[in-house]
Amino acid sequence: MTIGKQITRPTPYASPDDFRQVFDEHIKSLYLLAFLLTADQKKAEQCFVSGLEDAVGGSPVFKEWAHSWARRTVVLNAVRVLSPRPTDGNVRGQSSSDPVYNNGPSAQPAEIASVLGLEPFERFVYVLTALERYSDQECAVLLGCMRRDVLAARTHALQQLASEAATHYGQQPAGREENPAPGERLNSALHSYESCAF
Repeated sequence: MTIGKQITRPTPYASPDDFRQVFDEHIKSLYLLAFLLTADQKKAEQCFVSGLEDAVGGSPVFKEWAHSWARRTVVLNAVRVLSPRPTDGNVRGQSSSDPVYNNGPSAQPAEIASVLGLEPFERFVYVLTALERYSDQECAVLLGCMRRDVLAARTHALQQLASEAATHYGQQPAGREENPAPGERLNSALHSYESCAF
């Protein structure tokens, strides 16, 4: 019987280096996610760094899930930092004159400024369900609220965003070529915003 070299199989789990690579390759989109959730540049940086630390030092995750898990760690840190809660509807969203809002990069596209101007709980619900595609139930669990709170917050957020888009872009029908639908404008703005240097 011949004793040969022991064959080592690659682990199916993401290593700390895999997570570092994910955060390095997706730095802009992960930071943007943190910034949209927190509406504050310093808190976004804090969530990004803490997300990396949690991903590297956390429980094993399959390698193919590394990117989605990295995004989740950023989300979890943003939830921990802000602890957004449903309101009774009497709290207004942040305006462009609020100090937290002004901590963000200048010259933000109107679509991103509109998201940042949402009340914190509505902003979290909108970003998680509309942009990150979390289910209503998963969003409710993450935010420690009822599913109906998620539904109400998203409805109000969409109404506010639509109202601001109508004001910003005029009253032209959304289907006209020179006036793309609000969702298309937001996706376009997010894509261009991710290309900016922070």
